[in-house]
Amino acid sequence: MVISVTFARFKSTREAWTSGHPFLMKKYLNLFDFRQKVDYRIEILSGLTVALALVPEAVAFALIAGLSPLTGLYAAFMMGFVTSILGGRPGMISGATGAVAVVLVSLVADHGVEYVFATVVLAGIMQVAAGFLRLGKLMRLVPSPVIFGFVNGLAVVIFMAQLDQFKGADGSWLSGTPLWVMLGLVLLTMGIIFGLPKLSKAVPASLVAILVVFGLVFGLDIDTRTVGDIASIKGGFPPFHIPAIPFSLESFQIILPYAGIVAGVGLIESLLTLNIVDEITQTRGRGNKEAVAQGIANVLSGFFSGMGGCAMIGQSLINISSGARARLSGIVASVMLLVFIMFGAPLIERVPMAALTGVMIMVSIGTFEWASLRTFRRMPKSDVLVMVLVTLVTIFLHNLALAVLVGVIISALVFAWDSAVRIRARKHVDDNGVKHYEIYGPLFFGSITTFNEKFDVKNDPEEVIIDFAESRVFDMSAIEALNKVTEKYQKAGKRVHLQHLSPDCRKLLKNAEELIEVNVLEDPTYKLVVDKI
Repeated sequence: MVISVTFARFKSTREAWTSGHPFLMKKYLNLFDFRQKVDYRIEILSGLTVALALVPEAVAFALIAGLSPLTGLYAAFMMGFVTSILGGRPGMISGATGAVAVVLVSLVADHGVEYVFATVVLAGIMQVAAGFLRLGKLMRLVPSPVIFGFVNGLAVVIFMAQLDQFKGADGSWLSGTPLWVMLGLVLLTMGIIFGLPKLSKAVPASLVAILVVFGLVFGLDIDTRTVGDIASIKGGFPPFHIPAIPFSLESFQIILPYAGIVAGVGLIESLLTLNIVDEITQTRGRGNKEAVAQGIANVLSGFFSGMGGCAMIGQSLINISSGARARLSGIVASVMLLVFIMFGAPLIERVPMAALTGVMIMVSIGTFEWASLRTFRRMPKSDVLVMVLVTLVTIFLHNLALAVLVGVIISALVFAWDSAVRIRARKHVDDNGVKHYEIYGPLFFGSITTFNEKFDVKNDPEEVIIDFAESRVFDMSAIEALNKVTEKYQKAGKRVHLQHLSPDCRKLLKNAEELIEVNVLEDPTYKLVVDKI
């Protein structure tokens, strides 16, 4: 009875607060969603699995950037914890990532770690601003071939990254017994992850695989590489630290370009990961809310000795494939990671890398969009080209933001070309001797050449009507094209009227009335139907 009364009071208090602050609570701070059913056992076990898999990746990414392992681990904790609470996609995991690490390499080499912390703080502020400006909706401009290419390229990158575990300290490939031991343990891990869900889904298969391989290596005293062979993860609670850089315009100019790239890369990778998780779970995340959460997490990461980061598609897929769907799994993963750092380092450092390698290889296999290969003959050649190009850029340059940007630009150019060649004109002369040009298709910079070729100024009658009932005037190039056509007819002593212009076309022409003089022919019977989306 006491519990129910307390819960009722808490719920009523929450509702009262929500009604007073609807924007903040509903848009950004909706932490307590009682409508969502949570399987606490699955959430906790999935979080533990993700925490184990986070350790080697966070360490590896920190080393790539030239930073200490704890810098990556602190970032993984802070990013994961904050975004799990405030983020727009429950079940998605954030942490230190390779995409951000690659950006910071030259900054670390030239200016040191303090500038990294300052850069991460500034990048976070930019991401928060992007979220409040609702720029997350720009992800609608990313077409499916780009997403397929991004996902496939990332799957290959994840797989290739695991091949380093089959190399020795000198960089040469393992051979003999060490190779067979490593290969056997990896295959055992993959076999458990593949087969266990067919028997039972009570416990995440990835966690069972890690525990089985750990027990086998520890029980039989098998000599194989462990987490501790990469680096020590022992440390304390992330220390609060204000970046020690000169507060000057020169310092700001140094960190600004890096911060812009980190913010952009982080948002692109996070929002793409959000879309992928949306498709898997058949639910919808909130991109702008996630952008704000990523920004807050990066700001705190910079002030708590972390290298920053963004959403991690590999860890997110581990979490989702383990059955997690709520925020609790991400909170558990980040908190357990901190527990590992502060108290469990001696034990976690003995976890075999073979087990974690097997988990990540299975993640890469699950990440790859195998169905996209079967669509090669069915998809337009331009879409196939975009998908392959994005995949190759992701694989060879490891620059996810660049890969997506290249894909979007090429897709936009292909769309512009296809739209440009589709403009056409139906011509006829009415009973009054007036020639009509009925334009079909968009009039914009790409279609003006074809548009100009449609008119026969020399042989046309004294009066001409250009009908835009099935067309739109989109840009300045289109206005200039209309101006040139009008001038040609005027020089020939003929009159031109524009008919059935939409309201936005009229507004565009009105704004440019100092540059162009045209006659708009009114039609009182013409009504334009505008769909409200």
